[in-house]
Amino acid sequence: MSGTLSYLPSLFGSATSTGGSSLLATLYGYAGQSSASSGQNPVTALLSAERNETKSVAATAAQPAVARDIAAFRAGVANAKDPASLLANPAVMKVLLTANGLGDQIQYPALVRKALLSDTSDPNALANQLSNTQWKSTAKTYDFANQGLAVIQNPKVLDTLANAYAEVTWRQSLDAATPGLSDALTFRAQAASVTSVDQILGDPVLRRVVTTALGIPQQIAFQELPAQEKAISSRLDITQLQDPRFVEKFAQRYLVAAASSASSSSTAPDLMSLAVQARGLVV
Repeated sequence: MSGTLSYLPSLFGSATSTGGSSLLATLYGYAGQSSASSGQNPVTALLSAERNETKSVAATAAQPAVARDIAAFRAGVANAKDPASLLANPAVMKVLLTANGLGDQIQYPALVRKALLSDTSDPNALANQLSNTQWKSTAKTYDFANQGLAVIQNPKVLDTLANAYAEVTWRQSLDAATPGLSDALTFRAQAASVTSVDQILGDPVLRRVVTTALGIPQQIAFQELPAQEKAISSRLDITQLQDPRFVEKFAQRYLVAAASSASSSSTAPDLMSLAVQARGLVV
């Protein structure tokens, strides 16, 4: 892969240089500024995160604040009497929603309870009606409506949620230094499972990565579905997402776009983030 990425140092500058020495810095008018607050170019940051992911997630899980969150979550699940009481516990919601890509929805407890208690076999259930398909995936995974607490109290499920919470927390920390790095990692992990354009449009992270990398305007999120489908299918052969090398290059392409956007328009509103939400690790 090193041969195919030989152009990257000149594009971003070296791993220790500031953005002022990179080609992108010159093209986008932010000479003298770093491409990320860490001084590391986005592609180098992605490669480093990939190499160190397992150790980094374990280290994050061991951090006092994260460990306390996970312990409180486990205790809350163990002591819950039914799904309704479980979903009324803030400690449980913090971990459950974050791990499933719905962490920013904790401020809407009524919506959370109604959506996650939905019976997804009912077409009219709230989880099936919400545009963010993460609600449906989460409600279906834990199936509170039909199985009560049986699924979430499974020790293996608890371990998966705890690890996912630590991983999401770690990924979020990466974005502070390298804009879009969390999305790039999630895209790499999920890309091979994509078989249709609608899967991309229904998944917040995949949508954000693909549209940004392809240069599709953020406002596409507010157009009719057929227009959104055509905008992507005319630019991307979905079958290529089965090729790990293509996925890696596509993730790097996204980071190039994310870095230039963050540097050239740091105060501009992110319309896409208003339309879609970040994804978690469990479903």
